[in-house]
Amino acid sequence: MPVFENKDVTLNYATFGDSSNLALLFSNSLGTSYHMWQPQIDVLQTDYFIICSDTRGHGKSSAPTGLYRLDQLGQDVIDLLNHLSIDKAFFCGISMGGMTGQWLAIHHPDRFHHLMLCNTAAKIGNEAAWRDRAQLVREQGLAPIAATAAPRWFTAGFINDYPDVVAALSSALAAGSSEGYASCCEALATADTREQLKDIRVPVTVVAGIEDPVTTVADGQYMVDHIPNAKLATIDASHISNIEQPEAFNKLVRQYLNIQ
Repeated sequence: MPVFENKDVTLNYATFGDSSNLALLFSNSLGTSYHMWQPQIDVLQTDYFIICSDTRGHGKSSAPTGLYRLDQLGQDVIDLLNHLSIDKAFFCGISMGGMTGQWLAIHHPDRFHHLMLCNTAAKIGNEAAWRDRAQLVREQGLAPIAATAAPRWFTAGFINDYPDVVAALSSALAAGSSEGYASCCEALATADTREQLKDIRVPVTVVAGIEDPVTTVADGQYMVDHIPNAKLATIDASHISNIEQPEAFNKLVRQYLNIQ
């Protein structure tokens, strides 16, 4: 897979489909890699030129030492688009990727046709809890986090019906970079777009999981209430909705990004 040497980080990325199609960039959640988007890649690459990258500290991207900031995660996306000579794209990000998308919508609206912000919030959790998690991971590694991730990510029914999918994602989390994960926790500790949502002037769709205990439908509704002309779509899933309900998720992508 290609890599992009960008300032202080090496970003691992992949592209799929015809480069003459409209570009659609996917941004992963905390503790995953771009492979989480395989259910979308398989179906949507006939319609879009799909770009997936591992957020810094994740997957095969490097994990620079030191706390990260939301603006760094967002600037990595802009720099990758520049590297690929793409002036404008669609964007779909989930959880941490959805926070990244909010920063992009606020600071670089001209680079995006439409952003789907999925299973996310203008402020996810609280600063102390994120800093505590970062410290735990630096001291004990990712195994304790991976052991308890499934109930935050998926409904009990999905965990029971698809144990192999859940186990693969949990194992990938456990094998990830502790430093990269902890540094992204520190980015989320201070990430807060609540005062800036009103300034977004690019089309936005917020996708919320009905069973999501991490970023709730109420969190999604708050964003829609504060982003001019934003739309809310719900999906019968927990936090990683694109994997739990791939057909419904892909239908939303087609519906809101206007590919029939």
